[in-house]
Amino acid sequence: MNRAASTAAPTAASTRYASRGMVASVDHLATAAGVDVLAHGGNAVDAALATHAVLAVTAPHLCGLGGDLFALVHDGSAAPAALDASGRAGSGADPDRLRAEGATRMPFQGDVRSVPVPGCVDGLVALHERYGTRPLADLFARAVQLADDGFPASPLLVRPAARLVGTVGATDLLAATHAGARVRRPGVARTLRGIAARGRDAFYGGELGEGLLALGAVDRDVPEFVAGDLERLLADWVAPVSAPAWGHVVWSTPPASSGYLVTLGAAIADGLDLPDDPADPLWAHLLVEAARAAGHDRPDVLAEGAAPPDDAAARRAGIAPDVRAPRPEPVQRDGDTTYLCAADGGGLAVSLIQSNAAGFGSGLFEPRTGINLQNRGYGFSLVPGHRAEYGPGRRPPHTLAPVVVTRPDGALRAVLGTMGGDAQPQVLLQLLARMLRGGEDAGAAVDGPRWRLGSGATGFDTWTADVAAAPTVEVEHGARWSDGLRARGHVVVDEPAGVGFGHAHAIEVTADGTFAGAADPRARVGAASGV
Repeated sequence: MNRAASTAAPTAASTRYASRGMVASVDHLATAAGVDVLAHGGNAVDAALATHAVLAVTAPHLCGLGGDLFALVHDGSAAPAALDASGRAGSGADPDRLRAEGATRMPFQGDVRSVPVPGCVDGLVALHERYGTRPLADLFARAVQLADDGFPASPLLVRPAARLVGTVGATDLLAATHAGARVRRPGVARTLRGIAARGRDAFYGGELGEGLLALGAVDRDVPEFVAGDLERLLADWVAPVSAPAWGHVVWSTPPASSGYLVTLGAAIADGLDLPDDPADPLWAHLLVEAARAAGHDRPDVLAEGAAPPDDAAARRAGIAPDVRAPRPEPVQRDGDTTYLCAADGGGLAVSLIQSNAAGFGSGLFEPRTGINLQNRGYGFSLVPGHRAEYGPGRRPPHTLAPVVVTRPDGALRAVLGTMGGDAQPQVLLQLLARMLRGGEDAGAAVDGPRWRLGSGATGFDTWTADVAAAPTVEVEHGARWSDGLRARGHVVVDEPAGVGFGHAHAIEVTADGTFAGAADPRARVGAASGV
């Protein structure tokens, strides 16, 4: 996570209401594109695709076509459809070579070995094929226009863009010299037009695919990627994970996603005696302990296809109200993501998260299109025999965790999610407790103070840093928690508000069918809006 991008305290969020449908995202331009689709008869998936396409243009420091995607779609049934569109390592992935070079973990940036084949475009195509009602050319039209004619740089883009001086392929983004500066991305426009006309082949078999093959062959006897890696479909419809919590069912995506940390954490917390007032330090302590109980063994259990732990009661038993629980936390060793959600009056709702991992991802750009490539491969292990060991065709563990909440009868209660690296499940646990246990509306829950666990330097090493996971508290909002947490044995860090505490967005469906949504004010340019 690019935690240095903002230290300004967020202003209060407001809950927005609509009767026909709603969209929430990190960028008001993207939200407007999605709302326009709803207004002209498109459904929630159509709106999500239009919203995401704009984000791929305006927010490359958070997401883009060179990253991965996970989504949940609630379509009126009890279980939402879950989509895993995450990339796989290339055929040339060689952990022995990295270990021979002295590496004990994956390269973080600047190395193509941390670049799985991007799954995002396969995810967009899969969503459209299953649920879309409007041509992709129509849904991408606003994004293409912004990329061709130029868009005003957001305050969130300016600072990271300044670090791209000298980066091959990133020339377009150097125009983001100040908030409002006009930025044009003709390569992204060309790519979106190609996907709309020819589907995945325009991406994986086009300029981006050719560029990725070339990057994977630089200074290597065995190339990282071969053509077959790009021909393999990367979007899989999978079974979601779920858990009952506070009279509802919480759903997320399965491993290699970290969604199980949300469902397991909520199931643990549901059995704890949370205070009614979230400002009470005991509220923070119990949720911190629930998150620690859910996540302390994440490095050992999270891998593609792994069965997530199902022992909430046993993990809850070690939590006490007055003291930090001793737990065997591993001692082994800034990411960016964006989340959006959309819902419509026909009963369709989408919870979609998309990511580069760290800022502009690997820091490598396909030079002709100017599309930056993810570094989600940083999540692989280099421990020989580890279930998530770096290797050909494997998916790395992911922090990404979209959420859907349903009522006992299967009706939709909410869609929500956040960026935030390893902190995503922790932020979502707090939002769920506020909304489901505390009865707060979307705006109050999103605006509320937060803590996160972790002392690692990257935002992806909460459970693997050489210091045990400790709560960091938003000092402007959550100061009342700090002393109470310290008294219970926590080593607390007070930190100014910023993106390290996530950009969370949520849309609820009220009992009378009204949509109530909020975009995180920490994002400064986000928006929730509806029709």
